[in-house]
Amino acid sequence: MTITARGIGLLAGAALLLAAGFRFGYPELALLGATAAIAVACAAGNAAWRPRLDVSRVADPDRVGRGEPATMTLTVRNSARLRSANLIAEDRCGSRPVPVPLLRLRPGRDTTVSYPVPTHRRGVIAVGPLRVTGRDALGLIVVARSHGRTAQVWVHPRIHLLSAVPSGVSRSLEGRHDKVPQGSITFDSLREYVVGDELRRVHWRSSAKVGELMVREQVDTSLPRIVVLLDNRAGAHPDRTDGIAETFESACEAAASVVAAARREDLPVTLLLVADDDGTGEFLDRLAAADLVSGPRGDDRDPLRTVTLRLRQERLGDTLVFLTGPGARADLGYLGALRPAYPSVVAGVFAAGGQTPGAVSGLVVIDAADGAEFAAEWDGVRRW
Repeated sequence: MTITARGIGLLAGAALLLAAGFRFGYPELALLGATAAIAVACAAGNAAWRPRLDVSRVADPDRVGRGEPATMTLTVRNSARLRSANLIAEDRCGSRPVPVPLLRLRPGRDTTVSYPVPTHRRGVIAVGPLRVTGRDALGLIVVARSHGRTAQVWVHPRIHLLSAVPSGVSRSLEGRHDKVPQGSITFDSLREYVVGDELRRVHWRSSAKVGELMVREQVDTSLPRIVVLLDNRAGAHPDRTDGIAETFESACEAAASVVAAARREDLPVTLLLVADDDGTGEFLDRLAAADLVSGPRGDDRDPLRTVTLRLRQERLGDTLVFLTGPGARADLGYLGALRPAYPSVVAGVFAAGGQTPGAVSGLVVIDAADGAEFAAEWDGVRRW
């Protein structure tokens, strides 16, 4: 609740009139002061009334690609029994206010407003809550309240079609490639027997030790396993335009394209971010929410050194795709150390100006200005 300048002036005038009327014996001045004070009190009582509004919103759709249309539909219902709502309201769509008409909204009635959600930038757009502003007829007191919950619209990076996908090392009978020489199906783990399991998969020695039937779980290692590592360090993308690092946007598009290509071919794929990555959530949602993280570089606390150590120890796949910006050209040496664990290593460097080092043995370096050029260069790699 905020008292306006007019309200402050009227309240001060009421105090002066009342003091002068009682001090000098002028009942007319006291009456005027009392009237002004009553007007401010009535305005405060009117502002204290809280409208009963039910607010619901639906995003159609709530997940879109960059540049695709999305619409937010807002429904406001006056659930009061007697009093009509005559208010000024606006919704928040990201940083943009959207006016919502609530003039003479009768009890039990509702109004619906639809407006487009800006999707020209990748990110998670917060929509809402509805901000309702009420004021008295004299404009003495203004009160603003929030109604309803917020919603989110996920704007995914633009996906470019990749016609080629990476493969592993040795050929399997199914036409895929395998990183191990003994075939495409290998032992992975043991689990308890359930009805319907083939008896030939029972591991009798373990079953005798445990006392229950144990079944071998097998995994098809002939499928290439792709690891996409997105460099979200602020130092790797130093150039900004209106606060946006276009090289990072291009790297996100490349990551989304590689993930989409792997999914289209039913290939296992893992997405990692160099800094502040919890590793949870759907791939495209994580890319929509990804942001640059400032931090130290060039020492033991460098997140790139930490994540490459993890990759070397855990061996999450056989193909590593590292996507970064011009500020990380000197860090490509970290990838060379991963060659024993990852037979195929690809580095996508955006806006590097052709200055990427060529001395990293066994490393495929793709210089690209944006996501579309990366897709064209990717399809031209003969190793696939």
